[in-house]
Amino acid sequence: MAIEKKQDTVGTLAKAGAALFVLWGLLHIWVGAEGVHQYIAGDVKTLWDMLIGGSIVPREAFQHTHDAATAYAQKHLILNFCLDVGGYGVLGMVVAFLIWTRASWAAYFIGVFIIGIADLAFLFTMVAPGVIEMNVGTVGGPIIWFFAISITPFGLPAISKRTKKN
Repeated sequence: MAIEKKQDTVGTLAKAGAALFVLWGLLHIWVGAEGVHQYIAGDVKTLWDMLIGGSIVPREAFQHTHDAATAYAQKHLILNFCLDVGGYGVLGMVVAFLIWTRASWAAYFIGVFIIGIADLAFLFTMVAPGVIEMNVGTVGGPIIWFFAISITPFGLPAISKRTKKN
């Protein structure tokens, strides 16, 4: 006897939210890739230039180290940060896939809380205080995330429908 599983319907707004999570994911994967590129091709200054330039930490005022050990440690710390950002981008893609294909509330809540922690931490520790340059790329991620979490639930099936007893 074959077991049939009714596929939950994914509404248009959930698909739009999933598309926004894809866009968010691509933006963050790009940061990871650019960090690797700068790590391989550049020096610690080029890596720092990705993370500074805000109103409180302008690039021309930042004091770069001339100590080889400190520069080595900084280069690896920034690479690690960029790879973590890229990893969150991959998570955003997984969230998008599960929302689009499975109408997954669990994926949605991962997008709200886990991706939210990452994005809001970046916004409130790097962008808002003026460490990193405020531009379309640095504020675009949190804006895209906000729209994704705001519209997605309106295209997901009601939770009560998913808990129906057999």
